[in-house]
Amino acid sequence: MKADAVVIGGGASGLLLAATAAQRGLKIILLEPNDKLGRKLRLTGKGRCNITNDCDVAEVISNITSNKKFVKTALYNFSPADTISFFSSIGVKMKTERGNRVFPLSDSADEVADKLASFAKSSGVIVSKAKAESVLTDNGEVTSVLTSKGKIECRACAVCTGGLSYPGTGSKGDGHKIASMLGHKITACRPSLVALVSEDSFCSDMQGLSLKNINLSAFEDGKLVYSDFGEMLFTHFGVSGPLVLSASAHMQSFEKCKYELVLDLKPALSEKKLDIRVLRDFEKYKNSAFKNALADLVPKSMVSAIITQTGIPSDTAVNSITNQQRKALVQTLKTFRINIVGPLNMESAIITSGGVDTSEIDPRTMQSKLVKGLFFAGEILDVDAYTGGYNLQIAWSTARMAGNNLCKEEK
Repeated sequence: MKADAVVIGGGASGLLLAATAAQRGLKIILLEPNDKLGRKLRLTGKGRCNITNDCDVAEVISNITSNKKFVKTALYNFSPADTISFFSSIGVKMKTERGNRVFPLSDSADEVADKLASFAKSSGVIVSKAKAESVLTDNGEVTSVLTSKGKIECRACAVCTGGLSYPGTGSKGDGHKIASMLGHKITACRPSLVALVSEDSFCSDMQGLSLKNINLSAFEDGKLVYSDFGEMLFTHFGVSGPLVLSASAHMQSFEKCKYELVLDLKPALSEKKLDIRVLRDFEKYKNSAFKNALADLVPKSMVSAIITQTGIPSDTAVNSITNQQRKALVQTLKTFRINIVGPLNMESAIITSGGVDTSEIDPRTMQSKLVKGLFFAGEILDVDAYTGGYNLQIAWSTARMAGNNLCKEEK
């Protein structure tokens, strides 16, 4: 079998890349062993698909946590506005929610995947359920792709197999192996945008408690590495929620560093104003035990953990609490501490941090600097960002760039 190019992986980046190249008149064969195209795409945004973020390119770049310079050209070439325009053109009606996150109006990731797959097929992309086994080269150029159903001769190949997250969708590192066989360096892969594990018993005691309008700061060996305002969730294993997922992107060295989360439970109040608020509550509960005087300050399930961190005995009479003890309570409300021992497993991660080393790829084309005709796009690259549609935007932008440059003769 012959083709101009073979695209390995029928996910978000693979589908858009294949369609883009096919629309240029190239014969494209897309390899995807899964029964459905876009299988991981169908799971994104909890099944709703956060297509992109309705912001300018500079804002996207500011939300990228690794190798942002590498993807800059691709983002300007195919921006969030271009992404919105494209999906609108293939029949996906969209809406913008909090934080400029763009979702399909239907709240259905299946609709996004189905319409993208239909667009690829209508553009002339030939879909094969064969599994790619290796990319063959001659004289430093791609010549063919060996699959489970035989060899496909081609001038170019694009590897779009994703990272290691959501392994049930087929993201098991096959693309990394192919890239490595061709001489590419793979940077260490770790789960990112992932829930975090804590051995602090109060986390499981507060399982299911969601905190909103708090400030979360992450520290690596005592140094601040991340801070933001929003919401989080306590779980049986530790902590999760939007703030925690974003913080995890900055917590990548558990084997050698100590990590801690610090919560400001009352970010709208200075310590002085919070002290006045505590005094007011203490006056209200002056004839009660300390453990009963926190009812208006924190959720019920959090009272025990707050008491432990203040060091004040729970049965202490409120009217006997000293100024120093009261200040300890104020300090605890402003700096509630959670020890983190590691990320939850890769299976639960939204994305993979690490991947094909970007220094070995031309950012203007997404072509390998080592092998002519070899391209990469999407999560397989060592580029990742916060939640909010930014990671999918990276996939769209790198795919469009690669699709426009497949089999393009150098001038």
